[in-house]
Amino acid sequence: MSFFRSIWLLWGVFFALTTLLSAQNEYEYSYMPKKVYENQLFPVTVIDTTEREDHPQFQFDTSSTVQPLFKKPLVIRNANDRFYTFYFKTSKIDVRIPRLFIVSDSVDISLDPQTIFLSPLKSREDFCAVLAADMKIKNSQVSIYDEDHHLVTLSMEAYEANLEDMKLNKVEEFGIEHLERKHAKVEAEFYAVLPLTQKVLKFTYFNTIKKQYVFLEIPVELADASVTTQSDLNPKEDSFEKLKKYTFITLVLFFFLMFLVRRDFFYLVLGVISLITLLTFYIPHKQICVKQGAPLYILPTQTSTMSTKVDQKFETMLLGERGEFKKVEYKKGIIGWIKNEDLCEN
Repeated sequence: MSFFRSIWLLWGVFFALTTLLSAQNEYEYSYMPKKVYENQLFPVTVIDTTEREDHPQFQFDTSSTVQPLFKKPLVIRNANDRFYTFYFKTSKIDVRIPRLFIVSDSVDISLDPQTIFLSPLKSREDFCAVLAADMKIKNSQVSIYDEDHHLVTLSMEAYEANLEDMKLNKVEEFGIEHLERKHAKVEAEFYAVLPLTQKVLKFTYFNTIKKQYVFLEIPVELADASVTTQSDLNPKEDSFEKLKKYTFITLVLFFFLMFLVRRDFFYLVLGVISLITLLTFYIPHKQICVKQGAPLYILPTQTSTMSTKVDQKFETMLLGERGEFKKVEYKKGIIGWIKNEDLCEN
């Protein structure tokens, strides 16, 4: 009996070890960068090769100061495999990815700590301090900041990027506003105050996929007065506005003439709709009153930089709204955002 009991015991130990090793092999790092750069945002991916519909919980060792930007990973399925991606950001030293604990209904394992070495990055004077897998400028806007400067606002979109660190050398005033990050994708508004004599804004970012600097260039050109003031303001009109008005005037005359000739009420209805649309172009914009001393902000965010203060109470046309902010033209070409609380009571 003791012989059979020993056999069963050995078989049980063997089965337990096999199960444990099998479980360990179900989860492993499928991507871990060998080297990174200072302030780089990089992914770390865990693969699950099982076909079970588990919902594992991931927890990096909380005793470590190195933690992912998001506690929940980005999950991607490919056939029977599932990939769980976490995003980390480096500092000034080698990165020590802490032990990762994985718990589900069927497994309770951990992945060993990993060390990623920091590599030096050759400096450039035009480097904007952003490292990204990809980065682009969705749009840009140039407005008058004061008598000697332009305000340039860039809408940025990037992936695996540290946009929060963006800066420009030889530019005294700049900043990041309204930064939103969702796993790899990050969007933000970047503004810079440039002298009127500067006609082009140039800088580079480091592409972490291509392992090289990528050059970006934006013309610093002030739009004409009609565009700067949202174009649709009376008495200022741009050519496109005039074209729309002339088009609807023609349609109104045509449909009413066709009604008189054909006596078909269908043309009358079209004529009335065209006339109503035409009249909307002549409806004056809403006027608002701004208090004396009200701050004029560059962007409609709570952390936005103040460009100037209103020296006296004035009335102006409302150019736009966003949340608790109103967009106004303070002086000719100087456009900014006023908080609702800084509007006149009456």
